[in-house]
Amino acid sequence: MLKFTEEHEWLKIEGDVATVGITRHAADQLGDLVFVELPEEGASFEKGASAATVESVKAASDVYCPLDGEIVGINPAIVEDPALVNSDPEGDGWFFKLKLADPSAANALLDEAAYKELIA
Repeated sequence: MLKFTEEHEWLKIEGDVATVGITRHAADQLGDLVFVELPEEGASFEKGASAATVESVKAASDVYCPLDGEIVGINPAIVEDPALVNSDPEGDGWFFKLKLADPSAANALLDEAAYKELIA
């Protein structure tokens, strides 16, 4: 199941774990990324908390935790090569894996059609 937030994060949900990244729209708005800071595995976040930071030649931005949960995996490839987020934001440029405290809470997030309407 693919879900989106109004803060331009995407979630690919499999069971009670969501892979989280930023959308193509967000990557395009940020421009070329030069730095990515990821959360530590085992860290817990509440929905809306800043979980990661990205810096581009234009600005620094937070990546928010889309739902309550615990970080169970991170993508070190984007720390070594932040441009991966620009080239494949909704694929190899994912940020972290989140074990959801309440998987049903994802139902309140945007589906792809609603997200496309948001950014239109």
